[in-house]
Amino acid sequence: MPVLTPLLDTVKNVADIRQFDDESLKTLAHEVREELIDAVSQTGGHLGASLGVVELTVALHHVFQSPEDKIIFDVGHQAYPHKILTGRRETLRTIRQENGLSGFTKRSESPHDPFGAGHSSTSISAGLGMATARDLKGEHYHVVSVIGDGAMSAGLAFEALNNAGHQKTRLIVILNDNDMSIAPPTGALSHYLTKLWSGNSYGQFRKTVKSLTQKLPSGIERLAKRVEEYSKGMAVGGTLFEELGFQYFGPVDGHDLDQLLPVLRNLRDGATGPVLLHCVTQKGYGYKPAEESADRF
Repeated sequence: MPVLTPLLDTVKNVADIRQFDDESLKTLAHEVREELIDAVSQTGGHLGASLGVVELTVALHHVFQSPEDKIIFDVGHQAYPHKILTGRRETLRTIRQENGLSGFTKRSESPHDPFGAGHSSTSISAGLGMATARDLKGEHYHVVSVIGDGAMSAGLAFEALNNAGHQKTRLIVILNDNDMSIAPPTGALSHYLTKLWSGNSYGQFRKTVKSLTQKLPSGIERLAKRVEEYSKGMAVGGTLFEELGFQYFGPVDGHDLDQLLPVLRNLRDGATGPVLLHCVTQKGYGYKPAEESADRF
């Protein structure tokens, strides 16, 4: 019996998603998940990773304007929802079949695939290259690199982080943390502060405070910096990314569109340099067999 997806059925172009209100996006995410489960149950494939990024993918395609904005998925296995939303739904059941859809993102397959991802760890360096080319040409589109916590451990990813931080390139990196490998602060206050920090007001406040503290004696300057870090509740991960030159935001619940949407909008409208958004997700989310045996899906 085919799954019922009345809202998803109206999506003929990725631009349609940008017209939906926030509540409709929640319905869309549910329908994408149902379509994904139905398709992969017929064809086989990597279901768990894709189920874990459904809400994030919906949010990205609502907030950013692909293909003008470049959205780069580090691991092709998490790109199935992206394929559904970018005109490849009708051929999804050919994925990984002869003459069918690629199991990874593929530039020749769609203009919405700006980089041909293989297994892992290349998205930040690819995004940095695109962002650098954009700046050299005087263009203004956004570049978003999505990378998993496992892929983030590779030297290639850290080299790209280091270079982006040094160059102060305007680049958005989204850490898809589905193994809870960086211990997150939790609770409503943390979620509220993340939304607050990603806005323009906090950015201006931070610049002002930084300029003032640089004029203070060194001991007081160090104290002011520590107060700022503790007030943000940074985990070790956040401090690490800040040391590499990135502004760190998060963690946020990667399955909660009420958290994701305002933060992504703030980063789209306010980021002037490299930023990293830490999203905590669960492999196989929304499908109990995949949640309980993520390694098998």
